[in-house]
Amino acid sequence: MIKNKLDFKLINIALIAVICFFIYQANPLWMGILNKILKIILPLFAGFVIAYALYPLLEFLESKKIPKGLGVGIIVAILIGIIATLITLLIPLLSTQIVSLIDSLIIFIKDITTDFNIDLGTLGDTLFKTFNEIISNVGKYVSDGAVKTINASISVITNVFIALASGIYFLLDMDKIRNGIKKYLSHKSTKVYNYVALLDHEIKNYIKGFLILVCISFFEYTLIYYIIGHPNALLLGFLSGLGNFIPYFGGILVQVIGVLTGFALSTSLGITVIIVTLISSLIDSYVLNPLVYGKSNQVHPIIVIAAVFGGGILLGFIGIVISLPLSIIIITTIKYFRGEINVKRNSK
Repeated sequence: MIKNKLDFKLINIALIAVICFFIYQANPLWMGILNKILKIILPLFAGFVIAYALYPLLEFLESKKIPKGLGVGIIVAILIGIIATLITLLIPLLSTQIVSLIDSLIIFIKDITTDFNIDLGTLGDTLFKTFNEIISNVGKYVSDGAVKTINASISVITNVFIALASGIYFLLDMDKIRNGIKKYLSHKSTKVYNYVALLDHEIKNYIKGFLILVCISFFEYTLIYYIIGHPNALLLGFLSGLGNFIPYFGGILVQVIGVLTGFALSTSLGITVIIVTLISSLIDSYVLNPLVYGKSNQVHPIIVIAAVFGGGILLGFIGIVISLPLSIIIITTIKYFRGEINVKRNSK
């Protein structure tokens, strides 16, 4: 009997090994199919995420007695206005400031090598060559490369259009979607219903706080750099807003760029940038972030750093961007089910 059981287990192990081998050999086939499916689903999923993120704004407009259709129209008009502003006004100005910023970095490196008699060797040549290529590419893009870029990126533009269009329809039906999910889960499992409701609450807090922080960072650092006389104030403010997509490291990188370009212009400006960014970073960390996010979305810095590195290794830039919301989901899940276990133990 024991021998038959052992033989049966060995046969199962052998079958699993054979199946795994064939799956591995068919990797190009099923990966190609998976990529096709993802290309179809991804724009629709992005549209749902957009609608989910904008739904609190629609709720706010509806609370002010604005009809849903008109509220969606207002939101779409705001989005179109932001995109049009970025394309017509901000992007040309940012491109000019990018060139100015890179010029400042080149001057800074040259001054360091001259003043301290440092020979960067091939590294210096590579840096100067890279910076000059960036400047020429930015100028080429602004002058005559935009049309070529649009023609080459037609698939990207199509996906963006599909995501935005589907996002509008998802936003119109978000009430029905949410009520349908609530009704289904409440009939199936109270535990799962409470868990999904908790996740919904935490993610809505995160998205709301994130969007607020992006706006605050843009205006805050643009104003700060403008007051202290930094010529790249708008660019650094814009980068500070985008830096929120990369937890911790995005803001640090922007501040380093601000300090380097400040020293490239003058020592006093560089020192001023260091002092101002240190003070503003402390205010952001200990005042603005807790006020915006509240206690529910506070994640330990070690967990955030580990999540950023792990997400970057697994999924690249997208993994870095989603690392913080995924961390919030995982932490919320652990806390919720740990609480459920504690309740059961206490009830016993």
